[in-house]
Amino acid sequence: MTEVIAMDVTVLRPDELTTDDISAWHAMQRADLALANPFFSPEFTRAVGHQRSNARVARLTVPAAKGPRTVGFFPFERHALGTGKPIGSGFCDSQGLIHEPGLDWDPLELLRACDLAIWEYDHLAAGQTRFEKAGTPRTRTASPIIEVNGDLGAYLEHRRRSFLKEVRQKERKLTRELGPVRLVFHSPEPVLLDTLIRWKAAQLRAKGMRRNLLSQDWFRAILRELLDLSSESCSGVLAVLYAGDEVVALRYALRSHQVLADWFPAYDTRFARCSPGLVMYLKVTEAAEEHGIARIDLGKGTEPFKQDLKTAELAITEGYVARHTPKAALWRARTASGRTARAALHSHPRIHRATVKAAGVVDRLR
Repeated sequence: MTEVIAMDVTVLRPDELTTDDISAWHAMQRADLALANPFFSPEFTRAVGHQRSNARVARLTVPAAKGPRTVGFFPFERHALGTGKPIGSGFCDSQGLIHEPGLDWDPLELLRACDLAIWEYDHLAAGQTRFEKAGTPRTRTASPIIEVNGDLGAYLEHRRRSFLKEVRQKERKLTRELGPVRLVFHSPEPVLLDTLIRWKAAQLRAKGMRRNLLSQDWFRAILRELLDLSSESCSGVLAVLYAGDEVVALRYALRSHQVLADWFPAYDTRFARCSPGLVMYLKVTEAAEEHGIARIDLGKGTEPFKQDLKTAELAITEGYVARHTPKAALWRARTASGRTARAALHSHPRIHRATVKAAGVVDRLR
């Protein structure tokens, strides 16, 4: 039974959230595993707010006998033309409204109260169907997850045997060449974070990718702030895979009390023949239950290793919700031509390859 009550919406800067706000937010996350992803946490929102001046949070309240009761939070960023985007736009892997179970709400009314003409999303979380129904979902992709059910043997039994055999062979190869393989689930050493950033940046350059968040000082500040947190709702986890005394793979993830969300994995390319990144994924999965993890979110994508590791999938949607305003109409006109150009580019593989190669050259010159 849903609750249909007139709501008040107050838009705040993330640092204006009170202690009571944070407690209410945490309670909503604990009440629903779909909202337990650390990207939904107030800590993530505040870390972004420390680096992005356009970060905002809408607090939803309803009348109650003892005063207004908080029933939801909507973190977002305000951009030009009244365009809204998720908090941490460009690097937030779970987006939507955090709210009490059974709450009835209207996405268009929420946008109006936030003074937004459009809210554009690219990682709308499963269960956020009101945004989809009120807007225009463009694409829906699968986000593989691992549900940690307390029976590691059963989990391994259902993995593809050739995949497990390959990973175990790679682990033995690492052991022969460098020494015993071991995992440190979390090591918040600044030098290790610097190593991860260096490896990942090199990996992105090798792929010809121009956009590299890790090269930005403000983004590295977000990573360091989250790594220093000890909140049950959100903290950075820097996992380290050793072979002997060598660090061969690193993995920066965010975790809440139940969910580990993969974010930035990287490995030492000198040992690529031993697939240290793949060995690390399996080692982290094996260690998850011991650290209180109920779900590992591998992030959207169809990479073969994700298909081999997953136990289930979540639906992640890309699209937008728009009010009937002149600003929304102008936004549609401006973005439609860009989407048409991108679609045409991707439909011609030779042109697409040449464009990626040229972008890589420009990035290296810069």
